Amino acid sequence: MIFNRKIGKQLIVNCEKLETSVALLSNGKLEEYLMERHSSDPMPGNIYLGKIVNLEQKLQAAFVDIGCEKNAFLHYSDMLTGADEALEKIIESHPVEAAAPAGKRKKRGRSKTETLLDTAIKLRKRKLTVNDIPEVFKPGMELLVQVTKGPIGTKGARITTDISIAGRFLVLMPYADNLGLSSKIEGEVERTRLRKVLESLERPEGMGLICRTVGEGRKSIYFKHDLDILLDYWEKIDEALEKGISPAMVYREPSLLERTIRDFMTEDIDEIVVDNSEAYEQIYAAIKKFGGRKQAAKVIRHKPTQPIFEAYQITEQLNMVFQRKVPIAGGGYICIDETEALIAIDVNSGRSKAGSDQAELIFQTNCAAAEEIARQLRLRNVGGLVVLDFIDMKSMHHRDELYKLMKKLTKNDRAKTRVLPVSKLGLMEMTRQREHESIQDAVYVSCPYCRGSGLVKSPESMSVEIQRRLLAVLRNRSYRKTPIRVSMHPEVLQRLKNEDAALLEELEAEFKHELSFRSDEELHIEEFHIYNADSGVELV
Repeated sequence: MIFNRKIGKQLIVNCEKLETSVALLSNGKLEEYLMERHSSDPMPGNIYLGKIVNLEQKLQAAFVDIGCEKNAFLHYSDMLTGADEALEKIIESHPVEAAAPAGKRKKRGRSKTETLLDTAIKLRKRKLTVNDIPEVFKPGMELLVQVTKGPIGTKGARITTDISIAGRFLVLMPYADNLGLSSKIEGEVERTRLRKVLESLERPEGMGLICRTVGEGRKSIYFKHDLDILLDYWEKIDEALEKGISPAMVYREPSLLERTIRDFMTEDIDEIVVDNSEAYEQIYAAIKKFGGRKQAAKVIRHKPTQPIFEAYQITEQLNMVFQRKVPIAGGGYICIDETEALIAIDVNSGRSKAGSDQAELIFQTNCAAAEEIARQLRLRNVGGLVVLDFIDMKSMHHRDELYKLMKKLTKNDRAKTRVLPVSKLGLMEMTRQREHESIQDAVYVSCPYCRGSGLVKSPESMSVEIQRRLLAVLRNRSYRKTPIRVSMHPEVLQRLKNEDAALLEELEAEFKHELSFRSDEELHIEEFHIYNADSGVELV
């Protein structure tokens, strides 16, 4: 393991066949953890060049083919932004006819195109409403749409024509020529400063910007880097639109790797360590483009002598993410319980010894708990209402200091948080915005043994772990001639034999090593063993 140095802030990137994960370390301590698994479903934020299939007047909605299994749902109210652009396209495609006076146009034998042109000219003179949508859009027409909600059950994705591309600090609006600030940014002095920053940015004519909440207090250089990345995204969308092939996806919501690049350009990161050559080249090239060679030199390729998360002691820290009871400095601990209504966190003194100043000891324990709570909320990516039950403090000064500390600890959280002072009942309430699904929801499925009262890892998660463990074994030279057999729960074996069969074949071909797999119904779904197939001895 790597013990010899600590380098401030590091991003550790682990790329595997089924999963990409990124860990943020601060002096070796895990501060944030993000993971992403590949899916063919349209993600919120994706932009498509779609084709209208039909319009349902009763639903006041259009169904649009975006190239997915189910047609997307587009409500008339979400088509108003795209209606103005559609009218302009109709008029621009017939400049001669549009320029002719209305009285000199042919009255009889008019084609559908000419009738549509007349309608477009008429509608452009006033503000459009949802009642005008059927006159502007027709089945077969192409339009640019963005996914706002992924498919659920039998329903397709929800989409809109109000296009926007979100960065770390800015939101680019290609079809809205205005500047705006998040309503959550308070203080007129700061809002005035941010407006001046936005006005100073060089942006293409006709495009607008919104400053996100996390931009509060940031220098102009952060916004410039963010805008450069967003304009680069839009340039690629333009290139895809020129091809004019529909239905087609023209912009994919940034992957975890791309978000890593984006955040590196806007955060004070000292080092990025990547364990995959393709990901390394991608990150290096992007950072070199926007930040120069000096910034790109901070990207390091991890040598595959040891799994990267083990090398940086991340695995053992991750094991605490799913524990209900988390220890804190001084011998105390916190208990985290997630319910449908809220997240309840209880602070306990544990083995903390009573001293001469009991009030000060309680205050220090609560401060230590506050630091760990802020960290756990980021790691678990939980959101909603959070209720904190700190150890009772009689001193009003201590209560105020704890409140100030919690506000400071959550200030730089990626998700918007709001913290309230300690109440008369001794409770602190806070809210945390959820931007993505929690790590718990991504890794676990409802337990088949206890019918949802507990959690177990999914077959996909176990497949990731088995392949990770096999990779470590196969890289061990002492096992090169050892026949390997893996035993596991039948459901996990089913996953390996079907969805992940090709990945295992690649593993065998890469190491020229034949593997055998066996199911064992007596094993727990999270349990598996790797044996020497001849001797039956388990390999470590």
